[in-house]
Amino acid sequence: MKENAKSGKLTGLSERGSEIILVAICVIVVLLVAYPLYYVLIASFSNPYDVYAGKTFLLPSGFTLDGYKSVFADPNILTGFVNSVKYTVIGTVFSVVILYLAAYPLSVKDLPGRKFISIFFIITMYFGGGLVPTYLVVKQTGLINNMWALFLPGGVAVGNMIIVRNFFENSIPKEMIEAAGIDGASQWTTFTRIVVPLSRSIMAVMVVFSMVAYWNDWFTAMIYLPGTDKAPLPLVLRNILIKSSASASQASTISGGFAELNKMTEMIKFSSIIIAALPMLIIYPFVQKYFEKGFMAGAVKG
Repeated sequence: MKENAKSGKLTGLSERGSEIILVAICVIVVLLVAYPLYYVLIASFSNPYDVYAGKTFLLPSGFTLDGYKSVFADPNILTGFVNSVKYTVIGTVFSVVILYLAAYPLSVKDLPGRKFISIFFIITMYFGGGLVPTYLVVKQTGLINNMWALFLPGGVAVGNMIIVRNFFENSIPKEMIEAAGIDGASQWTTFTRIVVPLSRSIMAVMVVFSMVAYWNDWFTAMIYLPGTDKAPLPLVLRNILIKSSASASQASTISGGFAELNKMTEMIKFSSIIIAALPMLIIYPFVQKYFEKGFMAGAVKG
């Protein structure tokens, strides 16, 4: 506490002290958030017995690459990686384009039926037909074993669409759009020449959201893409882990076999998490600078 020289009253901490406290709090929060991922990373290079014994804390214990060797030994791992990249790129482009085409008209306040269309979209956030009816619809449309089954049924993420719509309403100057209309620009020209260039920040947010969703999606592929040649990387890693767990269970009657195979299963588990998360962790820093700006601009304002 400091005493104000003029008023004689006690004031709070100095500005320097406040900054130190805030930095310390931020460091603690970062450590709490980042350490679990770091722990998985060092555990993937450690002996599972040492991990369970609590010997792995800051550095790998009993360094080994057996987990990664087992994962990359699977012949489907490269195919799964290529499939995931393809699905993520196509799905992200498709989703972002659909989001923009749906959100921009709904941001125009004089759009006929705007309220009804918005309610129609919002209802789909809370009510759905369920897995079996959705599967039957996809089957009847001939999308089974077709990669478009990953994109078309859920092409519009309504929550993201609302964020983009709010961004258009609150961050795109209406005067600029009106001026373009006075100059004779069509709605499409206004959209492509003015709205899209001014909304790159929110576009980066939607790209990140879509990329993470498509990269991590294994359940949809498991249902609609039965062939292993079309399986994405998360599904391939899941299958590797399941086969390893099954082998460990079958080896339970063999002396020493269960312990060794269970050890390998644990190493594969940690290695699979790192392999699946690494591409997104590499890409995120390149779009992070747009993330906060775009997300806050697209938030609902009271």
